[in-house]
Amino acid sequence: MASRARVALMKSLGAVLEVLPERADVAMARRLARRLGPRNTLAKANLERNLAHALFAERHVDSLSSDAALLARFVDRAFASYGQYWAEGAKLPALRQGVIDDRFAISEGMEHLVAARESRQGLVVALPHVGSWEWGGSFLNSLGLGMTAIAEELEPPALFEWFKKKRESIGIRIEPLNEHAGTVMLEVLRGGGVVGLLCDRDLQGNGVEVDFFGERVTMPAGPATLALRSGATLLVAACYSGPGRDHHAVVTAPIDTTRYGKLRADVSRVTQLIAHELEGLIARAPEQWHVLQPLFVEP
Repeated sequence: MASRARVALMKSLGAVLEVLPERADVAMARRLARRLGPRNTLAKANLERNLAHALFAERHVDSLSSDAALLARFVDRAFASYGQYWAEGAKLPALRQGVIDDRFAISEGMEHLVAARESRQGLVVALPHVGSWEWGGSFLNSLGLGMTAIAEELEPPALFEWFKKKRESIGIRIEPLNEHAGTVMLEVLRGGGVVGLLCDRDLQGNGVEVDFFGERVTMPAGPATLALRSGATLLVAACYSGPGRDHHAVVTAPIDTTRYGKLRADVSRVTQLIAHELEGLIARAPEQWHVLQPLFVEP
């Protein structure tokens, strides 16, 4: 009963956000997230710590007191941005592809996407939880590139199927994060397709250790492993909300995926290169970095 109610609630909220006048939905979502988000004290504490690293890593900060006022402002903005992310993601299925194309631009690195498309060797795009990656995934359709992404399986299964159907309606194929995911992604890449992987959270707890914003953390090995095994191009990108109701993406130069030794060592090296690129992309708009789970070890 509770599961059915949860699915019904999510579907209802999604339907309401789809039909609300544009910007009214975002304004409502930002207000609600600002008000309700901080009530989850664990999520707030995680967000504070994650943003403190993004904001103050160069100062070798080891506590949240380095600039409490600045951090509080960014936490408030981050909750608002998180609400906007959900509202804009819910609105996407109701928008025509032409509207999405008009409101999305690759502000830096378009040449890297074009080169990857022309190579026909497959493309892995490593992404942080910044802005709205779904806008970028949908925009790739206009470039003749579809995108396959992996997502956590939600409970109940009906909720995951609803989420999957919504994402596929905007041109993003969704595969569940399970034991078959790696095989499916390799097949996509060997067919010349595009795989988009959010990789600033180690969901399965078996990632590669890297330096990230001044600390040792683990990151998923998926993007590096897939690129090294398939020969696909590996890019790192972030899709930002703004300016206004538009969106834009920054795509970095291809990561060097030359094989130098054993696969494990190469995966570790490439994952560290990805982590460095993620730092730069997140630092461009820390308030749009939506990670409410713990990333860094408590002091």
